[in-house]
Amino acid sequence: MSLDVAAVKRDFPILSRKIEHNRLVYLDSAGSSQHPRQVTEAMTTYYDLHHANVHRGVYTLAEESTSMMEAARATTSRFIGGATANEIVFTKNATEAINLVAHSWGRANLAEGDAVVVTQMEHHANIVPWQMLATEKGIELRWIPVDERGHLDLTDLDRLLDGASLVAVSAMSNVLGTINPLRRIADAAHAAGALVLADACQYVPHLPTSIQELGVDFAAFSGHKMLGPTGVGVLWAREALLDAMPPFLGGGGMILDVTQDGFIPDGLPAKFEAGTPPIAETIGLAAAIDYLEALGMDAVREHEVSLTAHAMRLLTETVGEKLTIHGPTEPSERGGVLSLDLEGVHPHDISQVLDQHGVCVRPGHHCAKPLMKVLGVGATARASLYLYNDEDDVDALAAALIEARDFFSF
Repeated sequence: MSLDVAAVKRDFPILSRKIEHNRLVYLDSAGSSQHPRQVTEAMTTYYDLHHANVHRGVYTLAEESTSMMEAARATTSRFIGGATANEIVFTKNATEAINLVAHSWGRANLAEGDAVVVTQMEHHANIVPWQMLATEKGIELRWIPVDERGHLDLTDLDRLLDGASLVAVSAMSNVLGTINPLRRIADAAHAAGALVLADACQYVPHLPTSIQELGVDFAAFSGHKMLGPTGVGVLWAREALLDAMPPFLGGGGMILDVTQDGFIPDGLPAKFEAGTPPIAETIGLAAAIDYLEALGMDAVREHEVSLTAHAMRLLTETVGEKLTIHGPTEPSERGGVLSLDLEGVHPHDISQVLDQHGVCVRPGHHCAKPLMKVLGVGATARASLYLYNDEDDVDALAAALIEARDFFSF
């Protein structure tokens, strides 16, 4: 099944906007995707007709609100092939989800001399929490390098895993678009006695996902990168791990009992959802998942591979040798994330010129400074494709890049 992108575009009101008298060409979905009207309608319906706090009241609105949020949890679990909805913990974003693992599982299980393996292509959210633990507890960080093709260099994986407790790895790079071999890494890690945490922010929105087949123990992703609202993230973890982990935050909603002498935490997943959760946002996330499932994730992936191939070919042919596209050269090995380096032109200047044509790309280090050092650049201009982009959008990107190249040529 192929995507009808013209029909998809009609579901996104923001795409009818004009920027500098040009149609909006949104190419920053790796930063935050747009959301269809079905998502905002679901959230508006909740606020208009069903709003109340969850897991507290027994009146009709409270029971409706609770039912809607728990249905969203079940929908999220189904979407990634989870075994049970209790494995889904709602957070405010993927960064919080990873910090939850670091501060709950990490503090309980890691001690001085233990090792955590990370990669050079990680987002800061999957580096800094482990660096904080290294400072606090004296754990060792080991790094899987990135080769010149934009892939992880797994030559020394067995050595890096020797004595390690955890591997923290991106399922798909937010800079290079590289799709990493999670199953291979997970199998090797488990054989060495280590667990695996996947940053799946760029993977879940773009590829059919079976968390069981990936073989990881923890996974984190965010609603705002998969057509959903901001303010909701997801931590998936194997139920036995979550059961054994201590609470991350304390307060209302996460306790079974409290006395002057102490407290007893509630069961899963309430133990990790202290306070009022992002109720409307979880409902919006479920609506986004419904939208993606209606399109079909196989169709989404097929569309993005085809569009990425077109983009890489067109940009290389038209912009010329001054343009570098970082990451794998084979579209099937990557997502639709194109980090661009135009010789002699700063990424921020590229972005400003493109904005005058209504083309939105993100300049910067993309919260991946260690990777920028490996690439030998301070920043890139990142264009990221999604299901509402088409060849006309790529053509607009190419035309604007040519103008930027010519404008800054001396």
